[in-house]
Amino acid sequence: MDVYTTIESPLGELLLAGDGTALTRVSFDVTSARAGWRPEPLAFAEMERQFLEYFAGERTSFELPFATRGTAFQERVWEEVAKVPYGRTISYGALAARIGAPADRVRAVGAAVGANPLPVVVPCHRVVGADGGLTGYAGGLERKRELLTLEGVLQPRLWSTP
Repeated sequence: MDVYTTIESPLGELLLAGDGTALTRVSFDVTSARAGWRPEPLAFAEMERQFLEYFAGERTSFELPFATRGTAFQERVWEEVAKVPYGRTISYGALAARIGAPADRVRAVGAAVGANPLPVVVPCHRVVGADGGLTGYAGGLERKRELLTLEGVLQPRLWSTP
C-alpha cells in the first residue's frame, strides 16, 4: 500500500507518494492521490527537508531512496535524465543519442520524459528543445521556467510596465 503527503513549495503544493521505503511519485496535482493510499507525513520528513533545501538553492541533488515503475524504455530514459547535472540542460535529440535510440525515436523519448513519475528528483525539466527552447513539461512550462531559473540556466524575468 502506498503512503503520501503534501508539501508546500514555491511551485505550489506537491504530492509526494511512496511505498513505505522509497519515493515513487511526485506530482503537481495533489488531487492525484489514489484510493487506498494512506496519508503518512512522517514517512516523508527527510524527503520534505531535501525538497525545501533544493527550493532554497541549498541543494543541487537529492539523496533519497526512490523507485520508478515504467517500461524498460522509460526506465532507460529516466536513468539518463537523472544524470543531467544541476544547472545544465540536454536536448531531446541528445538524450535519445545517449540511450542509443535512433533519430526517429526522439518523440518516444519525449513521451518517456513526459511520463516521468518523479519530476524535480529525476530532473526532466532539464530536457529542452533542440534550439534550447522550453518545450513540454507535465507541471506546465511556467514551472519548468521557474526550476531552470532556480538552477541558473535561465535569467529571472523582469517585470515592467507597458
